Amino acid sequence: MPDLLQHHASILLVIVPLLAAPIVALIPNGRYSWAFTLIVTTVCLYLSLQILSDVVTESVIHYELGGWKPPWGIVYEIDGLNALMAVMISLVAVVVSMYARTSVDFDIPKEKQPLFYSAFLLCFLGLLGMSMTGDIFNVFVFLEISSLSTYALISMGRDRKALTAAFQYLILGTIGATFFLIGIGLAYAATGTLNMADLADKLALSAHTRTIETALGFILAGMGLKAAMFPLHRWLPRAYSYSPMVVSAFLAGTATKVAVYVFGRSVYTVFSPDYALSTIYDELLIIFGGVAVIYGAWQAIRQTHVKPLLAWSSISQIGYFMIGYGLLSSTGFMATMIHMFNHGLMKTALFLAAGILLYQTGTLKIDNLAGLARQSRLVFIVIVISGLSLIGVPGTVGFISKWYLVLAAVELQAWGIVAVILIGSLMAIVYVWKIVETLYFQPVDTPQVQVKKIPLWPLATPALFLALSCIYFGINTTITVNTAKAAVNSIGIQSGKVSLPGNVHD
Repeated sequence: MPDLLQHHASILLVIVPLLAAPIVALIPNGRYSWAFTLIVTTVCLYLSLQILSDVVTESVIHYELGGWKPPWGIVYEIDGLNALMAVMISLVAVVVSMYARTSVDFDIPKEKQPLFYSAFLLCFLGLLGMSMTGDIFNVFVFLEISSLSTYALISMGRDRKALTAAFQYLILGTIGATFFLIGIGLAYAATGTLNMADLADKLALSAHTRTIETALGFILAGMGLKAAMFPLHRWLPRAYSYSPMVVSAFLAGTATKVAVYVFGRSVYTVFSPDYALSTIYDELLIIFGGVAVIYGAWQAIRQTHVKPLLAWSSISQIGYFMIGYGLLSSTGFMATMIHMFNHGLMKTALFLAAGILLYQTGTLKIDNLAGLARQSRLVFIVIVISGLSLIGVPGTVGFISKWYLVLAAVELQAWGIVAVILIGSLMAIVYVWKIVETLYFQPVDTPQVQVKKIPLWPLATPALFLALSCIYFGINTTITVNTAKAAVNSIGIQSGKVSLPGNVHD
C-alpha cells in the first residue's frame, strides 16, 4: 500500500462509505447502485485488511483528525481488537453485497433499491466508525448513524409486521442510545474529557464516586440493550424475523457484535477491569450470560420457523460474549473477541442459506421444508457446516471460540460456567438437528411446497464462501488468535482470578 494511503487508511474506512451513500441514493438504477455498493465495501475490506496487518506486526495505530492532539482533538486509536472488528464488518458487508444482487429483487421494490443501498452504506459506515474512533462521544454519533439507517432497513421488509418490528427497535434503540449518552455525560462531568485513553487515565486516578459508578452503569445498560444482551433482548427476534433477508444477515453478522465491542471497550479500556471488579457488573454479566445461553437455546428449540430460530440462537450466542467479558481475564477477553469474529461468519452464512430456502419455497416454516435438501444440496451443505460451527464441533470456528472460553473458566476454576457452555452446546445440537432432519431425513410423501427456479449460484456462492471460511478459520487460527493476543497486549489485560458468585461455581 502506498505510504500516503496507508497513513490515512483508518479515516478512509469512514470517509469512503460516507461519500458513497448520497451518491448511491441519486443513482436511478438499482443495478448500478448495487455495483457501486459492492465496490465501496470491497475497498473498505482491502483497507481493513491492511490495517489489521499493520496492527498485528507493529503496534497501535494513532490517527489524529485535523492534526489536533488528543484529548482536544478526535483521534482514531486502532489495536488488534478494533482492527479485527473492521475486517469482520467489511467482510460480511462484501459477502452480503454480493448476495444482495439477487436477493434485493425479491424483497425491495425496484424504485426503492437505490435508497436501500444508501441506507445500507450508512449502517456500514456507522458500524465502522464505532469500531475505529477513540473518542467516546464519537461512538454515540456513529451509533446514531447506524441505528437510524437500521430502522429504515428493517422497515423495508415486504411483511407489514416489519414496520412494527422497526418501530419497536426504534423505541428500545432510542432508550439504549439515551442511556449511553447519559453515561457519557456523567463521565465527562467527572473527568472533563471524552477521549477514551484520557478518560482511562483520569478514572484510574479518581476515587470511586457515585457519579463514575452511575456513568459506568448507564454506558453498560445502553450498550447491553443495543447488543441484545439478556434481559435486554426482546427487540432482536422481531427485528431479525421481519426485515429483508439481506438485512437480517448483515445485522446478525455485525450490529450486535459492534455493540458487544463497545461494551468490552468500555469495561477493559475506559474503566479498566480492576474498576469493574469492584462493582457487581462482572457477577451480573456471568449470571445473565449463563441464563442467556440456556434460555436463548431453549427458545430456539421451540421455534417453528427458521428466522426466529436463528434469532433466538443469536441471543444464546451473545450469552457467551457476556460470560467471556464477565470473567475479567485475558483468556476470557480473547474468547469473546475470537467468538465475535467467528459468530459473524457462521450466523451470516445461516441467514443467507435461509434466504435461498425462502426464495425457493416462499416459506420458512420448518415443517414445510421437508426433503428440500435433495433439491438444494448447496444450501444444505452451508446449513450443516454453519450449524456444526454453532455447536462447536472440532474443525470449525465455533470450537475455537468455546475452547478458549472453557480455558478461561478452567483457569478460574469456574466449573459452573464450563457446565453452562457444555449444556448450551448440547442444546445447539437439538435446534440445528431440527432443521437438518427436516431438510434431509424427513420422508416426504406429498411435497408441502412447490420449489421455484431462482438464480441459485449468485445466492449460494456468498453463503458457501462463508461456510467454508468457518472451516478454514477453524483449522488455521493464526489470524484470529494472534490478533486477539495483540489486543490483549495493547490493552494491558492481566490474567487473574475473579471473585465469582457462589452459584456460578457450584
